[in-house]
Amino acid sequence: MISALICVVSAAALAQFFVCYCRAVLASTRNVELSERVRELAGVTGRSIGAGDFGRLLQFLFLCPEHNSYQGQVRAVGIYYRMLDIAGRIGGALIPSVAALTERDQIACAHFAAVVLDRRISHSREMFARQASSHP
Repeated sequence: MISALICVVSAAALAQFFVCYCRAVLASTRNVELSERVRELAGVTGRSIGAGDFGRLLQFLFLCPEHNSYQGQVRAVGIYYRMLDIAGRIGGALIPSVAALTERDQIACAHFAAVVLDRRISHSREMFARQASSHP
C-alpha cells in the first residue's frame, strides 16, 4: 500500500514538473514577434494565432529541416498541447473557467510552434546562403 502511494505521489510530482517545464518553454517565446512569412505560411495574416492552428504549424515544422536545439521542446509542447486538449474537454464541460485557461495555453503552444517554425526557416535560409556563397 505504501509503495502504491509513493508511486502515485511520484507520478503527480513528475506531471507537475512537466507542466512547469512546458509553461517555462512557452513563456520564453511569448513576446517574440512573428515574421510576415510565417504568418502568411500559417494562414494567420490579419488575425492572431488560434489554438486550432497548432496542428498545422506542427506539420510545417516537420517539413522543415530540423534544427536539433528545439527537437525536445517541440515534442514536450506537443504532449502538453494534447494534455490541455483532454483537460479542456473534460474540465471545460464541468467548469467553464478551465476551458478558458486551457485555450489560453493552447494558443501559447501554437505561438511557440510558429516561433520555432520561423527560426527553422531562418536557419535553413542561412545554410542555403552559406552554401550558395561557398560554391561559385
